[in-house]
Amino acid sequence: MIDNLKKILNEDQDPKAIEKITAKLDNLLMSNEEIGYIAVQKKPAITVFPDSIVVTNKRIILCKPKNLGLSMEFMDYDWEDVAGSFVKEGILGADFTFTTKSDLTHTVDYLPKNQARKLYTYAKEQLDRLKNVGNSSEIMTTAEDVSLLEVEDVPTEEVTSFTEIIPIEPTIVVPDTEIEAELPHENGLKDLSKEELFEKLQNYKKLLDNGLILQGEYDRLKNEIIPYL
Repeated sequence: MIDNLKKILNEDQDPKAIEKITAKLDNLLMSNEEIGYIAVQKKPAITVFPDSIVVTNKRIILCKPKNLGLSMEFMDYDWEDVAGSFVKEGILGADFTFTTKSDLTHTVDYLPKNQARKLYTYAKEQLDRLKNVGNSSEIMTTAEDVSLLEVEDVPTEEVTSFTEIIPIEPTIVVPDTEIEAELPHENGLKDLSKEELFEKLQNYKKLLDNGLILQGEYDRLKNEIIPYL
């Protein structure tokens, strides 16, 4: 923490304000979280309780003193939730603004220009890092998809090779005329009951509906059965 403070206290920050902020943040930082920079508000008039903004390697933290400096309000946003940031410089200082992916906008005004530039640079580095990580994960996902497609193509090639080796017997393809020839002629219709004749007619109708016999064959069989009903 001391080494980080030495790096931060080089842009006209108030050492007491920085020390007070870091003391309160000490219990709020997560594991492997490090403070990258702290910018403190500096209004043209005397600023007794300045707002400040802290950027770490994991989030942005807004610090606002409350109750005459006796307490402090913290609002934090992970870098994954930040959509972008920008700096607007004026005569009396600079405004640092960042927007979230949920369309929220936060601005800390009256920052010393050097501090605002440092914030912007650090924020851009973090956002670029996340973008590069996202691109890398997309590339890995694409590579995994390609490998899966290649694996799926292997059995297809094997099946194709087998079909080239094993000849297809011509008897597998049966034309419609053969189906008609294979249907037996009903010679004993007169010996069947009406229920059996009606059942046969229904079976022929199912064969027609399923495309197993032609309309002409069905009409011939129906005309043979109807006289016995």
